[in-house]
Amino acid sequence: MAAPDDLLLDVRNLRITAAAGAVLVDDVSFTLAPGEVIGLIGESGAGKSTIGLAALGHVRPGCLIAGGSICLGGREVLAASEKARRALRGREIAYVAQSAAASFNPSIRIGAQVIEAPVVAGQLGKAAGTEKAEGLFTELDLPAFGSFGRKYPHEASGGQLQRAMAAMAMIGGPRVLVFDEPTTALDVTTQVDVLAAFRRVLREFGCAAIYITHDIAVVSQMADKIIVLRGGRMVEAGPTNAILTDPKESYTRELVRTRRSDDAQGAGPDGSGEPVLSVRDVEAIYGSHKVLHGVSVDLPPRSITAVVGESGSGKSTLARCIVGLMAPSGGEIRFSGETLAGYASQRTALQLRRIQLIHQNPDMALNPRQTVLKTIARPLEVFQGLRGSRVREEVARLLAQTELPESLVDRPTSRLSGGQKQRVCIARALAAKPDLLICDEVTASLDQLVADGILDLLRKIRDTASILFISHDLGTVRRLADRLIVMKSGEIVERDTPANIFSNPRHPYTSELLSSVPEPRTDWLTEVLAERAKAEHAKIREDHR
Repeated sequence: MAAPDDLLLDVRNLRITAAAGAVLVDDVSFTLAPGEVIGLIGESGAGKSTIGLAALGHVRPGCLIAGGSICLGGREVLAASEKARRALRGREIAYVAQSAAASFNPSIRIGAQVIEAPVVAGQLGKAAGTEKAEGLFTELDLPAFGSFGRKYPHEASGGQLQRAMAAMAMIGGPRVLVFDEPTTALDVTTQVDVLAAFRRVLREFGCAAIYITHDIAVVSQMADKIIVLRGGRMVEAGPTNAILTDPKESYTRELVRTRRSDDAQGAGPDGSGEPVLSVRDVEAIYGSHKVLHGVSVDLPPRSITAVVGESGSGKSTLARCIVGLMAPSGGEIRFSGETLAGYASQRTALQLRRIQLIHQNPDMALNPRQTVLKTIARPLEVFQGLRGSRVREEVARLLAQTELPESLVDRPTSRLSGGQKQRVCIARALAAKPDLLICDEVTASLDQLVADGILDLLRKIRDTASILFISHDLGTVRRLADRLIVMKSGEIVERDTPANIFSNPRHPYTSELLSSVPEPRTDWLTEVLAERAKAEHAKIREDHR
């Protein structure tokens, strides 16, 4: 069935199943008009990305489009051959992935990758492709194509790579773009720039878009309409402002409430006593570039200390130094009164057990072929010497502690949801009975409700261990931390309780961070950009005096 002439995309009664028969997407329908942006929002496993990929006529291995219709520009995608579907991708519809760093080939220059697809397909010559890329780089606020295009992906920032991926998607002139969580891994100040660039380029080129995210505040800045998904089904759909101001369904109301919550829930135990960890004047160098400049931090016992800052501020480098993945070039790190060796390989087994790190991406931290039992059992065997039935009993206890059902014990980690995987990572860390838990962006890729469950779990863990919580999400930090440290360019610029910093930031950079936290209202981004422009004009006038 052809879509009406005024529609670019017409999805009707879409049904997608897994090979084992599980229904992933059930009876989803929506339309997309020229210039329109529709947001898909929901928890992990809601079917958002599955729907976005299906719009390109693609499903992940092991999945099947079992029913429905997808008309793109009047052509039925599902009835087309795979060759015909590939011809549509890049020309009629294109995809912008969540992780640009993982999507670019690290051995090929950025510019060559941006123009490659239309040049190889014969859609554009190399000169025409370069010319079009130059224009897109300008529209997306990227450095000049002649210089930036010669960089390799590792030489660009996360925000630059994400915009370069948008240029790569748009260079073939598609009329529909699918954005799949494109700002999830970005700090809030960079996110503002990327959102502004995406919104501007969509309007400039008249593209329609599907914007997939778990953050209702972010999608509010981009979408004309929002579809709320849960368990593969549509819970609610409507104009963005109506969803934000008058949600009809309880699940939608909970999404909006969670994002609007600004209650500081830290202020746990007073943390009095000798610090569990003392970092004194620590410096760190990558090559010839100094990334930490005399950083000093004390972590009290039974407390949650959060570290925030933009990409490149030194947050993760500080964590790497503490756990021994990187040796400081200067300063000292003391743990329970003992000076720690620079590298983990030089530390005692007791020190290794007592400091545990939980990574941002559980997919990269877990072996997908191992079961939950084997994953959690390893530290029990290494650090506690448990064997046989004792291991299974302790794994069951840790699953209960992290609020996971014991029925998952023999399931491969590849078959878990994002929130379940992160809880398995936490359970594995807890198996070592640590005194210090370092959490590096552990809720960054999780939807709001699942992330709140992880935060509740960390609050309980605080009763037995100190936590260093690294994040770029200030809303999360406000609800979790007892103490807050703000970093910029490898230095600590402010430290205090979250309540004091949020109510009275003393450093200009802290004020900028706080003003960049998205709010679930449609005019937020416009207001932030107007304030930035006003401040920039004032600075220019001041400089000319």
